[in-house]
Amino acid sequence: MNQVHHAAQQGFSQAAELYQHARPNYPQAVVEWLKQDLRLNKYSKVVDLGAGTGKFLPYLKQVTTDIVAVEPVHEMLQQLQTAHPDIKVLQAQSTNIPLESESIDAVLCAQSFHWFANIESLNEIYQLLKPSGHLGLIWNQRDENIDWVKQIADMLMTFEGDTPRYHSGEWKKAFEHQHLFKLEHARVFSHVHTGTVEQVVSQRLLSTSFIAAMPEAQQQQLKQQFEHIVFECTGKQPTDQIDFPYITYAYDFKKI
Repeated sequence: MNQVHHAAQQGFSQAAELYQHARPNYPQAVVEWLKQDLRLNKYSKVVDLGAGTGKFLPYLKQVTTDIVAVEPVHEMLQQLQTAHPDIKVLQAQSTNIPLESESIDAVLCAQSFHWFANIESLNEIYQLLKPSGHLGLIWNQRDENIDWVKQIADMLMTFEGDTPRYHSGEWKKAFEHQHLFKLEHARVFSHVHTGTVEQVVSQRLLSTSFIAAMPEAQQQQLKQQFEHIVFECTGKQPTDQIDFPYITYAYDFKKI
């Protein structure tokens, strides 16, 4: 069985509420991406895999209401159900999803595929999808062209250890030497998360899996360091408004 990575299990169970509150949303343009690239419409049946607290659901709901959210971490699912009581949920792993074969039009993985990027997961997704089905992968990534964002990213890098991350590119290896999916489209969107420094910088970073798994005292120390970097670069205090820039990467893989 494909176990949940320890950083995800511990960090996300402890910080599920913070994750829901502090993580950025997605650019509105992803709704067109769902319709055009993934060919989704109001009749489509979709799975939000690794759905977390449901941050991607508002975009899927703009296209279809036939959605199943699949998430292995109980605490994340609780947050999702509070925010989206209308959505059907399954607590399940990416390698064992109890749904009918060839019944799904698209599987979406928002900010999640790097946790289960392996051939076992791809096999499971493949058999769930209809013959013309799509696998959509999407990630918000910090825009490191901005000096303070780059400084914070460099600092985070020293702590991530073996935690799976989008930026490592390791997730792409799951698509090597396989004949299940082929990449149809890759899109890039820019996006901004606006709020106070404390909300969109510190709290967002504290919701990162491997930081959320740290002892409270160490987290608070890091929070001060994040806020110090922002102050040094921008002169902004924790209660000041700031724009945190993101780049959103979206990939459409078609079932072969």
